[in-house]
Amino acid sequence: MRVALAAAVRTLPRGAGLAYEPKFDGHRLVIARSAADVALQARSGRIVTSAFPDLAAAALQLPAGTVLDGEVVVWHAGRTDFALVQRRAAATAARAAVLAQSLPASYAAFDVLELAGLDVRGRPYERRRALLVDLLLPLGPPLQPVPMTTDAELAATWYETLPASGIEGLVVKRLDQAYPAGRRGWQKLRHTDVRDAAVVGYTGTPRRPLALVLVLPVGDETPLVSSPLTAALRREVAEAAAARGAAEPGATVTAIGLGEVPYRTLDPPLTAEVRHTSARHPPPEVLRLRTDL
Repeated sequence: MRVALAAAVRTLPRGAGLAYEPKFDGHRLVIARSAADVALQARSGRIVTSAFPDLAAAALQLPAGTVLDGEVVVWHAGRTDFALVQRRAAATAARAAVLAQSLPASYAAFDVLELAGLDVRGRPYERRRALLVDLLLPLGPPLQPVPMTTDAELAATWYETLPASGIEGLVVKRLDQAYPAGRRGWQKLRHTDVRDAAVVGYTGTPRRPLALVLVLPVGDETPLVSSPLTAALRREVAEAAAARGAAEPGATVTAIGLGEVPYRTLDPPLTAEVRHTSARHPPPEVLRLRTDL
């Protein structure tokens, strides 16, 4: 199932015919309920049902032939915690059953793609939203529709106040819009200057990566070297590199203050969330890898 994507914007879109949803800080997840069972699909297409047995069990309440699009989150101390979602997603099947009790997952659904075996992706968002609410409200947690408003002023209030709950920002959709599968047909406004960047490689060794080589979503697509990685990020990059096979240094990139630096390529690239300015000084700061992609 190819999911819809969102293009980043820097100001809140306004105008008639727009809907605003909070952007939850979790892993993208498609729930597919067949006549026999439930499958949970990550944005990459990987099936991750075994990592979230609590959501799979809850999804058995859905009618056969239902497909939902949304975000899996874990709430902790009154806010969503991305690190805990990562922990859930990386768990083995045996460990996942234990974590489902101590770190229960919630599903913030923002679209219905199929209902009772009928593909509804071509219907307007406004209609799909009504179908989603009618479907999920009787069930209750952990399957819930995300909040939505067509009031731009209320959306602006959400944008300013909800980050304390772990909400990243807003997603904006047209009420008359079909589901834009595989396209950046929605808009997203993040609360900080955070962007998704392609990780095309890393400096250092496979066992001890030092910095990431990034292609930012703006500019001339010239690779840049990030600021030094934290110990936790070094471990994540090492694990991801091992899964792809360690490549020998075969390319160079210009690093601020260091000149030409050799780096090891990653194929396929990873995705990381980075904080950066429009200039190349200072280097982009890597906040985390997006291992759900």
